[in-house]
Amino acid sequence: MPVIRIIGVPLDLGAGRRGTDMGPSALRIAGLAERLNELGYTIKDKGDIVTKAPEILKVGDEKLKYLNEIIKGVTALSETVEKTLDDHEVPLVLGGDHSIAIGTVAGVSSHFRKRHKKIGVIWVDAHGDMNTPDTSPSGNIHGMPLAVSLGVGHPKLTAVGGEYVKVDPADAVLVGIRTLDKGEIENIRKMGVTIFTMRDIDQQGIHRIMEKAIDIASRQTEGIHVSFDADSLDPSLAPGVGTPVNGGLTYREAHYVMETLCESKKAVSLEYVETNPILDVRNATAKVGVELIASFFGKSII
Repeated sequence: MPVIRIIGVPLDLGAGRRGTDMGPSALRIAGLAERLNELGYTIKDKGDIVTKAPEILKVGDEKLKYLNEIIKGVTALSETVEKTLDDHEVPLVLGGDHSIAIGTVAGVSSHFRKRHKKIGVIWVDAHGDMNTPDTSPSGNIHGMPLAVSLGVGHPKLTAVGGEYVKVDPADAVLVGIRTLDKGEIENIRKMGVTIFTMRDIDQQGIHRIMEKAIDIASRQTEGIHVSFDADSLDPSLAPGVGTPVNGGLTYREAHYVMETLCESKKAVSLEYVETNPILDVRNATAKVGVELIASFFGKSII
């Protein structure tokens, strides 16, 4: 079995609420490494990417809060993820807020680009993360990472990992969406990104949605990066997130997402973000996260 390298990114500069910097520790405390060991994997965990707390920094541009420090963090992450794949290991990135995906996607893309290959992305989230500095109502970069990965946004962000588009919009799929800003809707339509909302899941069922998502994200690519935001889950299941939205994925729907990604054998990397222990109840959100990550890596009923 492949080696899994755990990469913690305790960054919460991209979010509007403090606390996701403790997400990696919460997932570790909830028994992540032990659960993956039980599945037969060798785990390497060399700690976290070093980031600074907002209390010792200046916000800077109100449309791109903490831009320079976020760039430092996601650039280091990009290099670590790329090297992990180069070493034939599987990167498991633990956030932190969703701005870290800029680095994760860049690292995965860079690895495959050296081999003249493309990657697809399945983005499981309550939100679209398709804002730009011009459309963002908050200036929080955790609302921009998918747009950045598709080549749209501040040039310092889109250049992380190299000055090229990391993912073709035709190879990107949003799953579980239930709230979008006006600017995000325009960006999604303009770029042609595939989106499956919670209404689509209600109508078609999670089985059909995941069939379509995996097909789209893998059709023209060498593999799929999976970016899973804990706020895609219903708040009754995962209260410890900074931007909860009612009506999210159920426990079984979320596990089915991870199980089908595992069974597809097309997923090459995973990040799990936005766990916020400050807002959690007895680490319940992190415990659910560990179970979902285990399903992604092959945990089954029989």
